[in-house]
Amino acid sequence: MSSNAIFFAWNRSLPGRERISGEHFSDFVGYLGGLQKAGSIQSFEVVFLNPHGGDMNGFFLIRGDSGKLDALISGDDWVRHMTRAAMHLDGSGAVRAVTGDAVMQRMELWRSLIPG
Repeated sequence: MSSNAIFFAWNRSLPGRERISGEHFSDFVGYLGGLQKAGSIQSFEVVFLNPHGGDMNGFFLIRGDSGKLDALISGDDWVRHMTRAAMHLDGSGAVRAVTGDAVMQRMELWRSLIPG
């Protein structure tokens, strides 16, 4: 079962690297906007969480076709952005995810694997 999203989250900027984080945020939003315009992704959403004492304070939810997302995360530009993020963000990371109808497909798979 393929995934139809990428979840890229972070905790906070590393102390002293806040300016770099702000600049990279703008670059990354521009990069994703270009991917959306080119049809490489369907959409993306940025979410900032209110202060809560946890270790995740924001994320990007990037939606698209599974094959196109595979190509995206194996590309040099994506790897460059993730490497940059690791240099100025605490707790940054990207993971494949499912949304929409794919959630129910995953739930059905999960239910089918319950013994008895």
